[in-house]
Amino acid sequence: MSDIQGWGQDEDDDLLFADEDAPDPSSATSGPAAAPWKLLIVDDDPEVHAITRVVLNDVTFDGRRLQFLSAHSGGDARAILNDHPDIAAVLLDVVMETEDAGLRLVHHIREVLGNRRVRIILRTGQPGQAPERQVIVSYDINDYKAKSELTAQKLFTTTVAALRSYQHIDAIERNRQGLETIVDAAGTLFEQRSMDRFAVGVVERVAALLPRAAGAFLCAVPAGLNPESPNPESPEPEGRPREAEVLCGTGVFAAAAGRPVSAVLPDAACADIAAALAWGRSLHRDDHSVAPFQTRSPGPGALFIGGHGGLPDVERRLLEIFCSRMSVGFDNVALYEQLRLAQIATVHALGKLAEYKDEVTGEHVRRIGRWATAIARELQARGACGGAADDLFCELIGLASMLHDVGKVAIPDRILRKPGKLDPEEMVQMREHAAIGGRILRDASGPVGGRSYLTMGAEIAESHHEKFDGSGYPHGLAGDAIPLSGRIVAVADVYDALLHRRPYKEAWEPAAVVDLIRAESGRHFDPRVVDAFVAVLERGGPEA
Repeated sequence: MSDIQGWGQDEDDDLLFADEDAPDPSSATSGPAAAPWKLLIVDDDPEVHAITRVVLNDVTFDGRRLQFLSAHSGGDARAILNDHPDIAAVLLDVVMETEDAGLRLVHHIREVLGNRRVRIILRTGQPGQAPERQVIVSYDINDYKAKSELTAQKLFTTTVAALRSYQHIDAIERNRQGLETIVDAAGTLFEQRSMDRFAVGVVERVAALLPRAAGAFLCAVPAGLNPESPNPESPEPEGRPREAEVLCGTGVFAAAAGRPVSAVLPDAACADIAAALAWGRSLHRDDHSVAPFQTRSPGPGALFIGGHGGLPDVERRLLEIFCSRMSVGFDNVALYEQLRLAQIATVHALGKLAEYKDEVTGEHVRRIGRWATAIARELQARGACGGAADDLFCELIGLASMLHDVGKVAIPDRILRKPGKLDPEEMVQMREHAAIGGRILRDASGPVGGRSYLTMGAEIAESHHEKFDGSGYPHGLAGDAIPLSGRIVAVADVYDALLHRRPYKEAWEPAAVVDLIRAESGRHFDPRVVDAFVAVLERGGPEA
């Protein structure tokens, strides 16, 4: 039994889902009785309202009856149109509180409200006040009738024609809006690199695509396990497969993440999810729909949309298009995750290689990683470096910075471990580690392309000994010509190196280290990076 309140239950707490055995998506119902067409009658003559209702009271078009709304002036009509943007047609008198009240209302509908879908039928008892040819050319109306010629049959014909026209225009507009939502979703969501964020984005976009739904959630069966199948040819699933679990949800399902679907939905709805997964196609019921995803990761999954009151064909087609696009997106994110994990493994392997050459490197690089991330986040919060310190930059720099000294693998131990000061020749050799590290990592990142741990590691390795005034090495870069990642790691590296003992020096006092970094602002270090570093330090450091 679901513990989601306010959806799927009536006043007697009876579930609205019908019990079914082995549901087949092809047998899904088309939904409950559709909402009526809204017809607005605007006329200052009460008899016109009464006669119109009598004549059209029994009219049914496409399985939908009429709902009559009445306004006795242009002002009343404006208020009703504001409250009912889904009015299908307006039967409009011309002469009401003023001689051109009806024509002014046409202008308000089209130009002020921007409503191009509603069909406007002008009815006038005084054709001389609004000549047909002039009105048709000058105003965006869809039909013109003199009241004297509008028999019951002609009123019926005119009204049904207007409803059919509105239906077609509404379908086109909803298709357009839905496709815009899907295209926008694809453009935005495909930039995501996290499976969790991508999943959340999917259900949020479904909520935008189907705004009448009470809520939606994305569920998945853990990879390697088969959903239970209602297929009569295979009534028993192999092994003991686990049921689908909710990944994330919106609306009434916003708090359902991490739970099995049986804890969220009634048995009949759970069976629909199992059926849709097994058959690999969408299933639509009176008050909910299930659209399956065929993805490599997180495994077979489905979108469940509840409380929508029945999806029309337009929205069903849009849902199918959306799911097919998002299936590709899930696979793209999964492939990116695999690539990211492979890069992380490479970074750790290269970091271990550097540790074998320098026993202090291990803890040193971990501390620099934490400092670099904290400084980057502070720069991002301050907006100090424009868009350079974006989310991806802040995500990459911590791990990438751990590779800043990987070039030391090429430096002889007699130089690397020398307890005293290096002579000029040894210093030349030591300085080569920056360029060597850049080459190693650039070669390793060659097939990857774009921004990655390895590409950022390469620029850090090569640039973290450059100085802001141009006196550093290996290329003598200055100012913003030095990659931001290198400027950040330069501060973190000097701070940590001076703060801890090395074979060739003793540890400095913390205050002395900070004084040096402040003094070198604008010479060795980027002043913006120094300010961000000091701010992080004053808050207690990157661990605070």
